[in-house]
Amino acid sequence: MTRHIAVGNGQLLVNIDSNSYIRDIYYPYVGQYNHVGGQMCRFGIWVDGQFSWLDNPSWRKESRYADSTLVAVTEATHDGLGIRLVIYDGVHQRDPILLRSIEVVNEWNNEREVRLFFHQDLSIGESEVGDTAAFLPENGSLFHYKRNFYFMFNGWGGDSGIAQYSIGIKRFGGAQGTWVDAEDGHLMGNPISQGSVDSTAGLTVLVPGNSTERASYWMAVGRSLQDVKLLDQYVRDNRPEKLLRRVAVYWEGWATKVKRDFGGMSERAIRLFRHSLLTIRTQTDARGAITAANDSDILQYNRDHYSYVWPRDGAMIALAMSDAGYPELVEPFFVFCAEGLSPEGYLHHKYNPDGTVGSSWHPFLADGVPQLPIQIDETGLVLHAFWKLYEKHGDIAFAQSLYKPLVVRAGKFLMNYVDTETGLPSPCYDLWEERHGIYTYSVSAVHAGLTAASNFCRLFGNEERADRFQQAAEDMKASIVKHLWDEEEGRFIRGLYRSGGQWVKDMTLESSIYGIAAFGVLPTTDPRVNSTMNAIAQGLLVRTPVGGIARYYNDYYFQRTGNLHEAPGNPWIICTLWVADWKIESATTLGELQTASQTIEWVADHALRTGMLPEQLDPFSGSPLSVTPLTWSHATYVATCVKYMNKHRELTAAQGANQADQAPLYSKG
Repeated sequence: MTRHIAVGNGQLLVNIDSNSYIRDIYYPYVGQYNHVGGQMCRFGIWVDGQFSWLDNPSWRKESRYADSTLVAVTEATHDGLGIRLVIYDGVHQRDPILLRSIEVVNEWNNEREVRLFFHQDLSIGESEVGDTAAFLPENGSLFHYKRNFYFMFNGWGGDSGIAQYSIGIKRFGGAQGTWVDAEDGHLMGNPISQGSVDSTAGLTVLVPGNSTERASYWMAVGRSLQDVKLLDQYVRDNRPEKLLRRVAVYWEGWATKVKRDFGGMSERAIRLFRHSLLTIRTQTDARGAITAANDSDILQYNRDHYSYVWPRDGAMIALAMSDAGYPELVEPFFVFCAEGLSPEGYLHHKYNPDGTVGSSWHPFLADGVPQLPIQIDETGLVLHAFWKLYEKHGDIAFAQSLYKPLVVRAGKFLMNYVDTETGLPSPCYDLWEERHGIYTYSVSAVHAGLTAASNFCRLFGNEERADRFQQAAEDMKASIVKHLWDEEEGRFIRGLYRSGGQWVKDMTLESSIYGIAAFGVLPTTDPRVNSTMNAIAQGLLVRTPVGGIARYYNDYYFQRTGNLHEAPGNPWIICTLWVADWKIESATTLGELQTASQTIEWVADHALRTGMLPEQLDPFSGSPLSVTPLTWSHATYVATCVKYMNKHRELTAAQGANQADQAPLYSKG
């Protein structure tokens, strides 16, 4: 389940696989709707009477992004055909247009006719029912539509546009689709079809021997036929290759707008840092939704996807982007959360990108007892991230606009959602959405949320309410130390769960216990934090050549081995970086900081060639597992790099000051 290429602009997101096949088209929201749904929009060529789709094993392919841009470059070489393709893909930085420019390189001596075939397999509005595909003679395009979704496809090869086309039925009544029609190099030309339909377009270029010719293909998306016709005309007037150069210039400026001292990070790690910023941008909707992932192949496993807004993920991503200097990107997320807050003041399990409540597996009733189907950390972390945004960037007017609708309402809920027996938050689902109880990460997030609410109240002059929130946070800290610290083990525990009418300690070693330090319950220098983190760093270490840190001991999700000493779970990017964060915070010398630097380099080593980071890795092969890219993985990498850069600057300054203090007052001479 891997999307090697993701290109987008906050309203249109297109995912492309390693074969240069379009696999997902999301519009008008990032993550909603998916008008392809993981099907393959194929790309192939015909030359000298031979045909080949790009997923044929005879092609050697390598993809990457142009440095610090959202323009992807794929080189595909077929020695048997004597053809090399250099494919540039990007989405216009402003308009919903996918641009593709192809350099067709003839590696033989004789002139050759090369036909390029582009297949469109759409399920508009996430259903194949009632789609229409048609040829429009006035501009030589193919367009698909249903209701108020329109997709127009066009191209240019040599001195002309689409040279041939076919429209027909797919995956119904024995029909595979029009892509089969392309395999003899000729398309039938049917001008319209309805229902479960697809289309294929053909371009022709004549390429002299040992020479290169260019072809172009583009897709315009809109709400009406007039919308997409205007966008199509814009592309034809400006040419896709010129527009792609503008796209590259724009995103390079965006990714490098903050001047940084990277503290000795490798060029590879720096490239991944900038690419992570850009990847997060592709997964963030202009209206505030920050989606977890948009790799639709996960549908194979559980018939649902990651194209949702988990407030937890969104909060941590927003915090990372704020720290990296991009507050304008994430401010709409907090508006999104304020609008999605329940009447009681909590955030739901997850949301669709349009702000409606998403699907859930958390029940309202368990063992005959009603319960809230929530994860309390999600509400707490949104307040925590919102305060950190204000603290760093100081936009008091924006903070004021959400003070009552978000801060006060959510703060009141956190303060009152307390288990009277323990003084900790009432039981809910943990951050991994797997178990119900009281968990250290969640409790730490609530403490951070209450502290943030208190800080906002004090900022706006409500001292009485600020004191109440602060007292609630202090009471919760005392309960954390009382109930979640285990003296015998010498570390904090994962949490508590109810069994036989009693609270039982969950002693499973769990990486997210790092929340104790990450969310300010205790400082990193506290010996209890250090003993806990040492236990995590040793007990969850993956002892294979791949390395990394597991999510928790005996993690079952995509589990690859029962040898828990070798691999207590699969290495997760996020969890490995949490240990690095602890090492950064704990470092007192530049030498100590190097261990964290090694983890940053480890992540860069395990990114795809295109710079994409998965949720987790196979502990033996190092290949991606689960969805790729995972937005939270990229955000955690960004956050860790920023922490590293800040600490490196601090320690370098301290070292310089120390050397100055030790210098002699007078020198001979």
